[in-house]
Amino acid sequence: MKHFFIYCMLLLLSWQAHAQVEVKGRVLDDEGKPLPGTTVLEEGTSNGTATDADGQFTMNVSSSQAVLLFEFVGYEPLRYPLNGRTSIEVRLKPSALSLQEVAIVGSRSLNRSVTETPVAVDVLDVQKFTNDYGQVEINQLLHYVAPSFNANRQSGADGADHIMPATLRGLGPDQTLVLINGKRRHQSSLINIFGSRGRGNTGTDLNAIPAAAIERIEILRDGASAQYGSDAIAGVINIVLKSDVDKGSLNVTTGMYNAQPPAQYDVKTDKQFDGETVQVAANYGVALGEKGFINTTIDFLKQNHTNRPADPAKFDIYRRRFGSAAVDNFRTFVNAELPLNNTAAVYAFGGYSQRYTDAYAWTREANSERNVPQIYPNGFDPRITSDIRDISFSAGVRSKFKGWDVDFNNTYGRNYFHYIIDGTLNASLGVKSPTRFDAGGHAFSQNITGLHFTRYYKNIMQGFNLAFGTEYRIDRYQIFAGEEASWKDYDDPNDPNSKPGGSQGFPGFRPENEVDESRYNLAFYIDGELDITQKWLVAAAARFENYSDFGSTFTAKLASRYALSKQLAVRGSVSTGFRAPSLAQIYYNTTFTDFVSGQPVDKIIAKNNSPITRTLGIPQLKQEESLNASLGFTFSNDVFSATIDGYMVDVRDRIVLTGAFEDTDPDIGADLQALGVGAAQFFTNALDTRTFGLDVILAYVLRMSEEHSFTFSLAGNFNTMELGAVKTSAKLRGKEDIYFGEREKHFLLASAPPSKITASIDYQRNRFNANIRAVRFDKVVLIDWLGTEDVYNPVVVTDVTLGYDLYKNISLKIGASNLFNVYPTQQDTETETGGLWDAVQHGTDGAFYFSKLLVRF
Repeated sequence: MKHFFIYCMLLLLSWQAHAQVEVKGRVLDDEGKPLPGTTVLEEGTSNGTATDADGQFTMNVSSSQAVLLFEFVGYEPLRYPLNGRTSIEVRLKPSALSLQEVAIVGSRSLNRSVTETPVAVDVLDVQKFTNDYGQVEINQLLHYVAPSFNANRQSGADGADHIMPATLRGLGPDQTLVLINGKRRHQSSLINIFGSRGRGNTGTDLNAIPAAAIERIEILRDGASAQYGSDAIAGVINIVLKSDVDKGSLNVTTGMYNAQPPAQYDVKTDKQFDGETVQVAANYGVALGEKGFINTTIDFLKQNHTNRPADPAKFDIYRRRFGSAAVDNFRTFVNAELPLNNTAAVYAFGGYSQRYTDAYAWTREANSERNVPQIYPNGFDPRITSDIRDISFSAGVRSKFKGWDVDFNNTYGRNYFHYIIDGTLNASLGVKSPTRFDAGGHAFSQNITGLHFTRYYKNIMQGFNLAFGTEYRIDRYQIFAGEEASWKDYDDPNDPNSKPGGSQGFPGFRPENEVDESRYNLAFYIDGELDITQKWLVAAAARFENYSDFGSTFTAKLASRYALSKQLAVRGSVSTGFRAPSLAQIYYNTTFTDFVSGQPVDKIIAKNNSPITRTLGIPQLKQEESLNASLGFTFSNDVFSATIDGYMVDVRDRIVLTGAFEDTDPDIGADLQALGVGAAQFFTNALDTRTFGLDVILAYVLRMSEEHSFTFSLAGNFNTMELGAVKTSAKLRGKEDIYFGEREKHFLLASAPPSKITASIDYQRNRFNANIRAVRFDKVVLIDWLGTEDVYNPVVVTDVTLGYDLYKNISLKIGASNLFNVYPTQQDTETETGGLWDAVQHGTDGAFYFSKLLVRF
């Protein structure tokens, strides 16, 4: 009887195995793009699988008449009867609420939406925002769209006029990591030493990337050093490039600024409009074979100066030229992939940007010792022009190996910044002085080789995703000298009638400033996400890094999400972070001219390992370390989405640029004089900071019909920073007010306003569409050169766009950014910029009126 029972069981199992049918298929979106990570279930059973990176799946079902269920975040579920078919292709339609889009940053698992990730992630449809509003560059677009992102145009801030510094959650530009298609993007070679944003920091030049090449931008608003490496203390910005085929677009934008501020501002300008702008961007994708593609973008932007000078009849200190730099920017980007077989593909992406910028420096008056009246009888306004070239290339192979998704990649990037000073002179050369100088510059390059493994185990609890890998990175930083006349003083310094040397506006880098330094970094990481139940997700990551110049570090992260219901969930995380000093912070050194209450003062910034720093006891730079924690709630259904996330970021030993120590100091002045230095500044680990904040993002879709809808959104960031005690060297103890004084502290605190709230309404009816957006920037307080507070009161900036589809594939839009021509609160000209405003809140250019022609083909 026992043997008969076993025989019957084997026969039944054999019959079941024989009855099962193998089904192969592919899941695409409505545009024909694969949807990796789509859940595929057999109706009425627990049998299921998920699609791979190409949207493909294979599974056994009970019969050829089975019904399959397809689910993917951001798309409507699909019920699909097989009816005898064993090879299928299905397409899913997007759901009404676009904020449910899948995110690939913050989670190495496929098929996690914005509200399903264990940490806060924004997914921004770049084409929508570039089409609907007047911003023409990525930094400004994100500044108005993402509440926790801040970027301000500078004026009279040397290199910061040319590469705009940006911050996330009020932390430094170099504390946010930027990725493209999930691969690390190199930083710029510029370190900011002036301006009210990002001083003492390097950052990534997002404006080198054309918006027309971007499908979406994902912003991970959480510490992610353990997942992606150092520089991710504040979070991660991942730029996902377009992969469209057989379709293209042409966007032409024209616009200009209203050059007349309201009457209550003491501005003296004769123009009605300035900052004239023309941008032409084209994108097109073609197929490579059956499943490959190559998508190419070309973008050209030309923008003239703006000028908002203070009225000289009312102010003794003023600049005749105060406003945004002129820009000529050419950018191109390519994204490509070519399958080798059913399991492997090669891919590559990269771009090139060349930007010529022209920014005004401080006015040199006719009677200034820095002028030669025979050359400039009425004084002059030096212009800092630049040639900025940015190149990047990433290539790799993706394949499957024994159930693992394997990605081998190499990414290279280089940023080159060359200063040319025009409309200037070297006063020590007198009437023989040229009026244009090559002032040298700096460059930064980075090469990263990485090997990454990912695997999804569907049978471990409710699913387990495991990823691990290694990266080897080489960084190189260079400073190259300018021509001799750009920096040399040809007069006898003992002659009482001698005049200052060097090109006015920006003295060139000297041969002794030249730098060529490199370092390497080797990293290993492991990252796992476990769905313990269908409601409870736990994620953990750990990373080990070894720097050739800073030793080893270990960072870790733990995050979790629990679904209280199908629509409501709670999520939170805690992590440690690490950021090594940048090569620029260690080795940058220069002689420059600063303006203190309108008076020029020559200063130096010394290298961290220079004789000056050793003499004054400035300690060797060490790493910044952080502790991040967050807790939030998410809610989502077909028409409404909400995320609310609180956070804390504790940064220890934050690197800053000190104030200037002068040779008249009673304690250290003699040391500076012995070294031939009039005033010196340094990079140093000066203090600890603690940032608390809250991010709120709400969205609601009201669909009246297929072609008639409203979309309402409300997004806000509330942010406050606490500063710890200033840490000086033993020799400089008691000089905390110079080391990092109240003025520098206020600039750091103003990296983000206490709150920024954005409300927008998008309306669509047949061929007509309209977009209205209001952004409220909270109060900001700075300290001017006289030690008094400059208070910038809250303002609301309103953007409006009206659009009409002329034909099926041609649209025309007109609109205004800052429709009501709102400016910051006027100050006197003792500001950092020498104008009536610092670079705060929404800028100082006023209303921008624009038109856009959009052609899709």
